[in-house]
Amino acid sequence: MKKTGFFNIINYSLITLFSLFCALPLALLFMVSLTDEKSIIKNGYQLLPEQFSLEAYKMIFTGGHDIFNSYLVTIFVTVAGTLIAVMITAMAAYTLANKNVSHRNTLSLFFFFTMVFNGGIVPWYIICVKLGLRNNILALIIPSLLFNPFNLFLVRNYMNGIPDSLRESALIDGAGDIRIAFQIYLPLSTPVLAAVSLFYGLAYWNNWWNAIMLVEKKNLYPLQYFLLKLKSELTMLTDLQGSSAVLSTITMPTESLKMATAIITIGPIILLYPYLQRYFVKGLMIGSIKG
Repeated sequence: MKKTGFFNIINYSLITLFSLFCALPLALLFMVSLTDEKSIIKNGYQLLPEQFSLEAYKMIFTGGHDIFNSYLVTIFVTVAGTLIAVMITAMAAYTLANKNVSHRNTLSLFFFFTMVFNGGIVPWYIICVKLGLRNNILALIIPSLLFNPFNLFLVRNYMNGIPDSLRESALIDGAGDIRIAFQIYLPLSTPVLAAVSLFYGLAYWNNWWNAIMLVEKKNLYPLQYFLLKLKSELTMLTDLQGSSAVLSTITMPTESLKMATAIITIGPIILLYPYLQRYFVKGLMIGSIKG
């Protein structure tokens, strides 16, 4: 017992120390976002800055309607896109895992092919425009809705581990494929579906490409694109300081703004991750144990 207790103490101490090292960059990120720009220029990044400032956050939240509207757009797109993408992925994975489906290996090859090759930006843009995915909320959801083949194979491999006897018993009892999928396979696949949901959610939350290519209306800007434009405008003003006597007297919060935008964007994800962590770990263990 003493050996076990000593091992646990060492183990917990090392894990705690490692966690602190992992949290240190995030703490530095937050403190720099609260640091006055002149202090950053003079002393660099500090955990305990000489002078605090909320100038970066004031600049972001000036005209607060825009930032909050971007938050709402991003939340809606993330939730709606993730739910639909996970459902499509789960249904496709169930089909490929069903041994009664003819040519399922050939279908898998078609999905795998898209992991290696793609049509490029120009065909993608033309198809989106032809489908009417421009300057509307669907332009932020549908282009990214076609599921990632990696996620598809992840779910399929997990479903392959579910005993076929469950499907056969359900078929004998008169259940159809829809009922088998929703009442047997999907509930049993909760760990991998939760992990895949996290992948899709992060992709939608951080997506700014669709907005750049397909959206011009300001009220449809997602959070990432809104902050990207804000930083670009600030960079432009900073570049103009050298040629303007008026602007040269103003210190733009360039570095602190970068850190503040990072804090604003990662905040909701950090709060969400602990609820999905146990499923995420189980999802990563897929295929490591063979029954």
